[in-house]
Amino acid sequence: MQVSQDEVNDFLSQWSGNISGDFMYRIVGALLVLFIGFWLIRYVARYIARYLQKSNVDTTVALFLENLIRYSLYAVLLVTALSVLGVPLSSVVAVLGASALAIGLALQDSLKNIASGVLIVLLKPYEVGEFVEINDRTGIVVEVSLYHTQIRTPDNKLLYVPNSNVMSDHIINYSDLEIIRVDMVFGIGYEDDIRKAKAILQEIVDRDERILTEPAPVIAVGELGDSSVNLVVQPFAKRDEALQVRYDTTEQVKLRFDEAGISIPFPQRDVHLIAPAAPVNGNN
Repeated sequence: MQVSQDEVNDFLSQWSGNISGDFMYRIVGALLVLFIGFWLIRYVARYIARYLQKSNVDTTVALFLENLIRYSLYAVLLVTALSVLGVPLSSVVAVLGASALAIGLALQDSLKNIASGVLIVLLKPYEVGEFVEINDRTGIVVEVSLYHTQIRTPDNKLLYVPNSNVMSDHIINYSDLEIIRVDMVFGIGYEDDIRKAKAILQEIVDRDERILTEPAPVIAVGELGDSSVNLVVQPFAKRDEALQVRYDTTEQVKLRFDEAGISIPFPQRDVHLIAPAAPVNGNN
């Protein structure tokens, strides 16, 4: 039986129409899954946040778990949408497995940040609301996410520090202790009276009620610098008052040194001019 070209064309047209129609249904179904899934994930995330808050879970852990669950649900939603489109789950798993190595190499820094974020939550070197120093920057911890730690600095700026940088550098948590030492250095001139300067510093420290008597403050000659004798002042104060103690003490030192005629030198150089030797016997 001979099949005409018109019959072949009709068959191909009908077959492609059925495929296109089925594919359109799948697209609509996948979009519905995504729409409903996004709505459900937002609802579940809010429910989990309220549950963790009522359960008195640590704020840092609560925020971290909330982000982890949200991103995990997004991954499940994506796989579900692909299955609705007709993509076999076995193929999806195979593709993910084959690309895992490439993705891991491309996202090494991101994976390090995630791993470091998990360690921060487990080891708890700091928590949300604590005052810390990370990478030589100080501030209050606002959030610990999968990728970074958010800090609000004293000048009211939001600093985002990658978690991997946090774990690879030193961390100072000022909230761990009630009192801290305030380290200050004041330079005086070499011609000034060291004993008099130390007496003035001791008087300033003794008059400040915020400075603790135990542990006793330290006032001593710390260094003979290039252009000054550097006196160290190391009083102890409560954590919340330490910064203001530094500001007020520095101001008082300048005022009292000026009244006592004690100089606070700045870097300078002495230039000595040597006159040429006079000619001997009239020779130039």
